[in-house]
Amino acid sequence: MRRLCITLLMCALAMPAPVQAKDQGKGQAQAQAQTATEVPVGVVRAELKPVAQQAGFVGRIEATDRVDVRARVKGFLEEVRFKEGDFIKTGDPLYTIEKGQFQAAVEQAQGALERAKAALTLAGLQRARAEDLYAKKVGTEVARDQTVAEEESAKGAVLSAQADLANANINLGYTDITSPITGKIGRTIITKGNVVGPDSGVLTTIVSQDPMYITFPVSQRDFLRAAERGGKPDLQGIKVLIRFADGKLYDQVGQINFVNVTVDRTTDTVLLRASIPNPRGALIDGQFVQVELQAAKPEEQVVVPQAALIADQQGLYVFIVQDGKAEVRRIKAGSEVGSDVVISEGLKPGELVVVQGLQGLRPGAPVRATPVQPVGRS
Repeated sequence: MRRLCITLLMCALAMPAPVQAKDQGKGQAQAQAQTATEVPVGVVRAELKPVAQQAGFVGRIEATDRVDVRARVKGFLEEVRFKEGDFIKTGDPLYTIEKGQFQAAVEQAQGALERAKAALTLAGLQRARAEDLYAKKVGTEVARDQTVAEEESAKGAVLSAQADLANANINLGYTDITSPITGKIGRTIITKGNVVGPDSGVLTTIVSQDPMYITFPVSQRDFLRAAERGGKPDLQGIKVLIRFADGKLYDQVGQINFVNVTVDRTTDTVLLRASIPNPRGALIDGQFVQVELQAAKPEEQVVVPQAALIADQQGLYVFIVQDGKAEVRRIKAGSEVGSDVVISEGLKPGELVVVQGLQGLRPGAPVRATPVQPVGRS
């Protein structure tokens, strides 16, 4: 009996473990292995936000008033009376041309006028005497008519002399060149001591500062898309924003005030012009800027953080999390909204978009998604 008990105990110890315990251990090992291969990523949900429609163009800054200063009389330049680059006002002196010969011309014209007036006085007296003699039957009709004609000729000479005097005074006034507008003045092309005249070309240029114009060509399709959809475009409701070459957004908002009456047939574009304040002189005449037209009425559009966008030779794409795996979605991006970007095609609201852990992420790779709070969202 004792030998039989020992034999049964040894057989029991040699029996294999239960199948259920073995399978449970294997499943735990597989779960641990899968967890170890999952890529940790940060995700956000694609949101539907009210976004104003935008369209971008390349524009040029233009001064509302621009004057090329020229000399209207010929003479020696005595003085340059401004500092290059200064802000000047209407009527401020710019140049002085030697006045001597023009003052002499005024006095000469004044003398000619006095002689003409004296001749007119004499002609009047002679006409009166001839009429008196003709009335007394002493003078002839021919003599009377001759004195009348002489008086009329003397009147014409006075008018001519007055015009010559006025012209001489005008030329004398042209020796003082003043600013016709308010704005900033450029550099002077001709300096003191040189002879200037109508054939000297532009002496300097003055451009107004506030407000400024922005001109930019817009295709028919883009213009209609930037405006409110349906009906006639509401130009008054379109905001005009500009960005400088360094990407900074200008802090003033412009408004369209002119649409050209013809379309350029070679480019199928129409020229638009907007007026924008320039209180600090940040805008310079002739400057290239990026123009953004923004409709006043916003529309619901899908937006995601810009950090989610990846570019390759085929265009833009993002990674989304689908059934625990990374999936590539090709997208079309629109305008920027702060740190976000509008997605016009490729995403639906609520889809999980990867914004962190993109390095080394491959399509189909298992991921462990953790929600993150994007910058700029509350």
